[in-house]
Amino acid sequence: MSGLVDVLAILAVVVLVIARQFRPRRLDADRRWWVAPGVLIVLAVREPGLLDPGHRTASALLLGTELLIALVTGLGWAWTTRLWATPDGAVWSRGSKAGVSVWTAGMALRAGLAGLGAALGLHQDTSALLLGLAVTLLVRSGILAWRAQELRPATGQSTAYGEDVPRPMWKERV
Repeated sequence: MSGLVDVLAILAVVVLVIARQFRPRRLDADRRWWVAPGVLIVLAVREPGLLDPGHRTASALLLGTELLIALVTGLGWAWTTRLWATPDGAVWSRGSKAGVSVWTAGMALRAGLAGLGAALGLHQDTSALLLGLAVTLLVRSGILAWRAQELRPATGQSTAYGEDVPRPMWKERV
């Protein structure tokens, strides 16, 4: 029954991620964008079922291919995300239909890879899928943070003459 629960949880995450793609979200490049994917990586690596003990070489090749697909999916997802800066310097992001297509293609390739592994008799736990998801999120978040830095004005950049001069407060006379 846990396999069914895993599948339902993965489908729920997919639906949530795709739904959040179409809503504008403010990017905060000062936060630690790598923490959540890092935690997912630690959780995936500590599980014993990452490689099939009976077929180490084949399962390592399958895992390497999964991570390559995850890397390419993260790259495509990040580069198809639209970024813009508001006048106050905040950077916003919004996913595009092309980004959803990249994400869906990446998931389809991963499902095909899992089917190939099952056909070859390889047994990999869900930790391989978790590791692939973590790599996708890490690559996407890193590229978006890098792209957001390019959109923000430099910290020492000067403003127009008189813009940064404080204005006196209005006083009422009695």
